[in-house]
Amino acid sequence: MTDVIHLLPDHVANQIAAGEVVQRPASVIKELLENSIDAGATRISVVIKDAGKTLIQVVDDGQGMSPSDARVCFERHATSKIKTADDLFRLQTKGFRGEALASIAAIAHVELKTRREQDQVGTSVKIEGSEVVSQEPCVAPKGTSISVKNLFYNIPARRNFLKSDSVETRHLIDEFQRVALAHPAIHFTFTHNGTEFFQLPATNYRQRIVGIFGGKTNEKLVPVKEDTEIVKIHGFVGKPEFAKRSRGEQFFFVNDRFIKSPYLHHAVTAAFEGLLKDKAHPSYFIYLSIDPKSIDINIHPTKTEVKFDDEQALYSILRSTIKHSLGQFSVAPVLDFDRDASFDTPYSFKDKPIEAPKIEVDRNFNPFDQETRPSSYSSSGYRKEPRAGEWEGLYTGLQEHQFDTAVSQLDQVEFESEQDAAKLFEDETQEHLENSIFQLNRKFIVSSLKTGLLVIDQHRAHVRILYEELLKNITVSAAVSQQLLFPLELSFSHREMELLAEARESLEQAGFIFSTMEAGNVQISGIPTPLSESEVPALLHQLLADLENEVPDTGFAYTDTLAKSLAEGMAVKAGVRLSTAEQQNLLNALFACKESSVTPNNKPIFITLSVDEIDKKFI
Repeated sequence: MTDVIHLLPDHVANQIAAGEVVQRPASVIKELLENSIDAGATRISVVIKDAGKTLIQVVDDGQGMSPSDARVCFERHATSKIKTADDLFRLQTKGFRGEALASIAAIAHVELKTRREQDQVGTSVKIEGSEVVSQEPCVAPKGTSISVKNLFYNIPARRNFLKSDSVETRHLIDEFQRVALAHPAIHFTFTHNGTEFFQLPATNYRQRIVGIFGGKTNEKLVPVKEDTEIVKIHGFVGKPEFAKRSRGEQFFFVNDRFIKSPYLHHAVTAAFEGLLKDKAHPSYFIYLSIDPKSIDINIHPTKTEVKFDDEQALYSILRSTIKHSLGQFSVAPVLDFDRDASFDTPYSFKDKPIEAPKIEVDRNFNPFDQETRPSSYSSSGYRKEPRAGEWEGLYTGLQEHQFDTAVSQLDQVEFESEQDAAKLFEDETQEHLENSIFQLNRKFIVSSLKTGLLVIDQHRAHVRILYEELLKNITVSAAVSQQLLFPLELSFSHREMELLAEARESLEQAGFIFSTMEAGNVQISGIPTPLSESEVPALLHQLLADLENEVPDTGFAYTDTLAKSLAEGMAVKAGVRLSTAEQQNLLNALFACKESSVTPNNKPIFITLSVDEIDKKFI
């Protein structure tokens, strides 16, 4: 019997490893950027074409590589940082030319140009599918340039699983932002299809955050800082009033490496307890410095999850630090009241004997004496006092006709009586019976049927009505807009501006009118008729969060997500009182919809109670 187990060829093993390391173009840009940082680069440029499917190029001015290193870095398990197994638990860097290059070279066309400062000429290496095509000297500036072309060209199945260009671009921007936020001292540029997305000069942490997420971010940040033996914490948290419905601006960095930690995230949200609205999420940029021996960063292939030795202590320190910062900058209420200095007891009174207070009374004071009587104050000012000797005239101002006027006014006052209260109840009941519709608890609309009762959720019903109306407006005809007297100015991050630009045409069909849209600032001069101006910022932020989370790939899915989000934000909420006419119009519009029983998210809109079901309640 022949042997069954055999070793895989190197190119097959590299392709399997690439499937673990390179999941999408964003994985490539993450590895290349980290390599450039560990090479000591001060300027890094990223060039992307077609969301990374055609080209991903990273150029840095780091220390470069020798001709032999340029060739060996593409071999499996090639690295310059790890020599023994113990080094895995003392990692201070992210990797240097080799941890992932073998995997990338197995599934793409890679061209490397590099030169060290002491070398006269550089080295150029071209690899296609793990096979070295050429290696030759070349003219190159100090540093390294790596171009990854035609990603997944030899694995069509993996290429077919990639999302649309807009989705993959957002993932690329996410990875770029994470690296740029962790290293503000490095100058970064990011260009996609010839358009410069980011130009981030070397600066401090706060300005780097503002450079990525827009100038309005500066006023939203609260600094956080704490130094302990276990961990050193610095960074920023967002003010509670600027919390969003999405979790986009939430970043943890451990030793300048981005991580995801639900445990630490819970510590942050616990610090914001009682300060956030329902379903709102705080933004934070937290940088942690911990001894590498007390953490394990190799529990996940992408190194985005970290295992801490003492998680409970870290949780407590982080939570208390954020609470202290929120209180220190008067964001959260604290037990530190402003005191009047006059209430403080002087130190000179410490040894002074206690004396009983003395009360002086003017026993000669006469309230009816013109000279000693203080002025009286009325609601209309100081009242002219009667002269001395006329005090008895104070009670002679009530004339007979004033009593008659008071009595006549009392005749017009309606006093509640048992008979009138019963009549009022009967009239209201009669009105409800005549209209056969009424509002219950400002949330439900109840209508009578021949067979029982119909109970409708007013918010869900309005969502269904607006959803179908918006779909029609976006795809067929434009909606009616209401012009604003003064344009509404809003600010968004770069990623939100990209999403908004994609949705602009559909939003204009829905009734929005955009005056300008550039450099993170948007001016809106018109909004849909059912919407109020104060609701626009929250609606647009929620819309962008929905578009990002839904990740639509087709035109219909995009339009459907847009209509759902707008309808949810514009619909009448529970707790709003509706008149009888509004209730009737809502009822008529609901049953005029193509699908009136469920919301766009397949939640029931109404229920029916038959007479038999009601009878059973009385048994």
